[in-house]
Amino acid sequence: MAKKGSSIKVVQITDCHLRAEAHGALLGMKTLESLDAVLELVEREQESPDLVLLTGDLAQDGSEGAYQTLRARMGKRFDCPVIWFMGNHDNASAMQSAAQGTDCLRKSLTLGDWHIICLDSSVPGKVHGKLEAAELAFLDAELQTHADKHVMVVFHHHPVAIGSAWMDSIGLRNGPDFLSVIDRFSHVRLVLWGHVHQAFDSSYNGVRLLASPSTCVQFKPLSHAFALDEAAPGYRRILLQPDGTLDTEVLRVDHIEFEVDLDSKGY
Repeated sequence: MAKKGSSIKVVQITDCHLRAEAHGALLGMKTLESLDAVLELVEREQESPDLVLLTGDLAQDGSEGAYQTLRARMGKRFDCPVIWFMGNHDNASAMQSAAQGTDCLRKSLTLGDWHIICLDSSVPGKVHGKLEAAELAFLDAELQTHADKHVMVVFHHHPVAIGSAWMDSIGLRNGPDFLSVIDRFSHVRLVLWGHVHQAFDSSYNGVRLLASPSTCVQFKPLSHAFALDEAAPGYRRILLQPDGTLDTEVLRVDHIEFEVDLDSKGY
């Protein structure tokens, strides 16, 4: 467990889109194979994370089998806390069933000088996201309780526009409500999400805003309509420093062959 005064190494893995069947594919890419390739990259980089965040759309079909596969993959590699998030493709009951006996669905934790707050932005049956009043109240309460810590807030949907019209239409519908909460607290350092299948790095009133590549297919940045990118699957590493600053890097698989249906009109 990380101690005060030490840096915190975080690995973000997102948008795995697994299916119950091992050879299940999304837009031409076999998603378990691509996830395994990303996890092998994590191992080759000799990551020894203090925290692994799986930031939503973990299953494409919402099957318990997909989550059980994910649990097995994570359990073999990591002995640190691993937290799962709901995305728009996920199934809450199947995820909860697969996570039984673990702390994968915890809502917050403190590591060293940092406090991590985990929110659910999923809306049942919808692609877009929303943070319900209870989630915003939880966020507010956590920020008040842990005023002596640097804070990272994590969920699935993007709370700000990323410059891609089709994707921005299915982001967090009440992003301004979320931002109004964190505006009241000076110790929020980072907001992290998945959903967008691409790297994103910006800031808002001094708060770092980050999103990361999927472990499978990638969406083309700055595209008006749905479009796939030829970029490889990847993950994000984040080093949270005890003074509230952070270092981060996106790493991508470069040793596997993959084919993506670039002519697809949606997923």
